[in-house]
Amino acid sequence: MSLEILFEDEYLVVVNKPAGLLVHRTELDKTEEDAVVQRLRDQTGRWVFPVHRLDRGTSGVLVMAFSPQTARYLSEQFANAATAKTYHCLVRGFCPDQGVIDYPLAKLNEQKGMSRFKIEGTEKEAQTEFVCVQHYQLPVPVSRYDAMRLSWVEVSPKQGRKHQIRRHFKHQFHPLVGDTCYGCRHINKVVRTLWPDEQRLMLHASSLTFFHPHTHKSMTFNAPLDDQLNAVLAKLEAYKVA
Repeated sequence: MSLEILFEDEYLVVVNKPAGLLVHRTELDKTEEDAVVQRLRDQTGRWVFPVHRLDRGTSGVLVMAFSPQTARYLSEQFANAATAKTYHCLVRGFCPDQGVIDYPLAKLNEQKGMSRFKIEGTEKEAQTEFVCVQHYQLPVPVSRYDAMRLSWVEVSPKQGRKHQIRRHFKHQFHPLVGDTCYGCRHINKVVRTLWPDEQRLMLHASSLTFFHPHTHKSMTFNAPLDDQLNAVLAKLEAYKVA
């Protein structure tokens, strides 16, 4: 299946990655051969090189390079926080109107068959700005509560730590809906019943700004929400909280 290409020139290609697709093959899932890298190679007829990553469950703007040199230049921008990223996500509870989550993140031990735990001494600074776009309240019981509260949030991570948004919102007791690693099992169970056709991590990389490796001009790309997220938001429309 072809990927939606947002931009392409001789140096790089920008796509709207679908949820559920790996960026590249990984040891964590040796049986999965489908990935963005392989699809783009077939679609463009050229080798592509990853610049940054989006989690498998995350959709949205993803940039790939057509040469190792271009990949290196772009990767340095991500490493030096010289890019601007905007995400949208659906979280549990009524999120504050706006704020900054400033919470260092450590590497996690994620060996199969072992409980996940922080590796002491690996903490790095991490800040995530957010603005709450909309609150929703559904008359659906969740655990000990008689209603389900949700928030649609615009998020701007200042760094790109692994699972930064997901871990930060878990730290704030507003885990992302559909997150099987850091999420709330009670919310996820209810959502599976309410929206059986929209099962995914409710996180989308909406926009990305970076400097072109050749012209050095600032470029911004926006990725529209997919059908699943649009369907969820349409279903939530009747439950808006003023």
